[in-house]
Amino acid sequence: MPLELIPIPCRTDNYAWLIHDPATDTTTVVDAPEAAPILRELYARGWKLTHILITHHHPDHTDGAPMLEAATGARLIGAAADTHRLPHLTEEVTPGEVIPVGMQAVAVIDAPGHTLGHVAYHFAEAKLAFTGDSLMAWGCGRLFEGTPAQMWGTLTRLAALPPDTLICSGHEYTQANGRFALSLEPANPALIARMAAVAAARAEGRPTLPVPLSLELATNPFLRASDPALRAAIGMTEASDLEVFTALRALKDRF
Repeated sequence: MPLELIPIPCRTDNYAWLIHDPATDTTTVVDAPEAAPILRELYARGWKLTHILITHHHPDHTDGAPMLEAATGARLIGAAADTHRLPHLTEEVTPGEVIPVGMQAVAVIDAPGHTLGHVAYHFAEAKLAFTGDSLMAWGCGRLFEGTPAQMWGTLTRLAALPPDTLICSGHEYTQANGRFALSLEPANPALIARMAAVAAARAEGRPTLPVPLSLELATNPFLRASDPALRAAIGMTEASDLEVFTALRALKDRF
């Protein structure tokens, strides 16, 4: 039976991701910006929360975790490297591990850049990747703690997942990220078409996530550092991919 995936809007622009496995009656949430909207969704659907996966330590991804754990008895799982700044964990994980969540084998992917201890979670069988604030819809997270090289390594790892993987990131930033992409290549037809679809979704109050990795590979400037058209657009035809990514991230920071 396929997993059920529910994006739960939280705070101003965050998402928590609720994943229900009907075969085992297990329910997982990835990131917990606040508890109340998640608990409401659980109660409305009659689901019992069994796992809480945390991508990184920022409060807008963790504030609701202690209350959820107390209310449901769910296992609280996060990176061992960040135990000193995460809520108290039931289970510590390290990149490269594969952990069981219901019947799913979930790979823990090293994803530093936004923060040093950031991880992503890949549900390979279900073709889902929960990327927090690393790879984002049409963008990537700011480099608050890591280096451009670390974030470029993260994006390279995530870009290597199967193209039909659905990317579930942590914020509704897609429209703003698209404006930046279009500022670089205003005549790019793929970007224009994507922005039209994003604008229509937001006008109807619909989330713009999840997104197929294939769409990110085709339109996300931070995954296209080797694309000759994008390199030409920013005048960096002879630079390395890392140099192009670094320049793009600096341009976005000033956008």
